[in-house]
Amino acid sequence: MFGLPGGWEWIVVLIVALMIFGKRLPEVGKSMGKTIVEFKKGLRDVQSEVDKADRKIEQTPTPPPAPQLTAEEHHVDHV
Repeated sequence: MFGLPGGWEWIVVLIVALMIFGKRLPEVGKSMGKTIVEFKKGLRDVQSEVDKADRKIEQTPTPPPAPQLTAEEHHVDHV
């Protein structure tokens, strides 16, 4: 019945959008650019924090395993 717009319909939609938002397009583009820069900065910050946590985990010494008791050492007197 109703399909997605074709090539000419998209062109008409773009022309109407330009007529409505044409004067504000530079402002919108500038805002979008700032948003993308901030988003990428946030991703770098998160990746940096993850890398720091990984290095901290790798540098933390693990305690040596507890010595295993032999059967003779484990002897318990039952009263």
